[in-house]
Amino acid sequence: MAVQNPFFGKREPEPFQRHTPPANGLNTLASGSAPAVGAPAGGLTGQKPQASSVGDSSGSKLTVGPNIKLKGVEITDCDTLVVEGTVEATMDSRVIHISENGAFKGSAEIDIAEIHGEFNGTLTVRQKLVIYSTGKVNGKIRYGKLVVEEGGQLAGEIEAGIGAGARASAAPAVVRAEPAAMAA
Repeated sequence: MAVQNPFFGKREPEPFQRHTPPANGLNTLASGSAPAVGAPAGGLTGQKPQASSVGDSSGSKLTVGPNIKLKGVEITDCDTLVVEGTVEATMDSRVIHISENGAFKGSAEIDIAEIHGEFNGTLTVRQKLVIYSTGKVNGKIRYGKLVVEEGGQLAGEIEAGIGAGARASAAPAVVRAEPAAMAA
């Protein structure tokens, strides 16, 4: 007599049971249950997931994760590039977000740049360049508006006043900046 394999036999449908998370929003292993598949990112540690200022808009988004190296590419038709690893590329995009451990080397023409990590190369920001306290930007930099948090570093050939708000007849200000000169 042959034993029927349960993988190919008919199974009775199981009723769908919706999982409701605990009231405090944390999943713990103390109760002996495994965390839910849809658990929040900081569920086991008690930390809330960080909210990024890069919006999760309904556009195309490319994320280069930690320990990933993307080299020798041209990135086009990407609304948002999130760099958590290393990218060596040329890109024309709307938004770039370089995380604290992320690094970008190459050239980029974008609308908004948020730098927590490192950027080396040619950067043209049509609207707003934000360099956070852990950010380092080096190279030929052009921007419309600039925000540098205390501790942020900006070095290289800096050109201000580009973008939609700048007058075409006005000559842009060119500044040669070194990291030591930026310390105040």
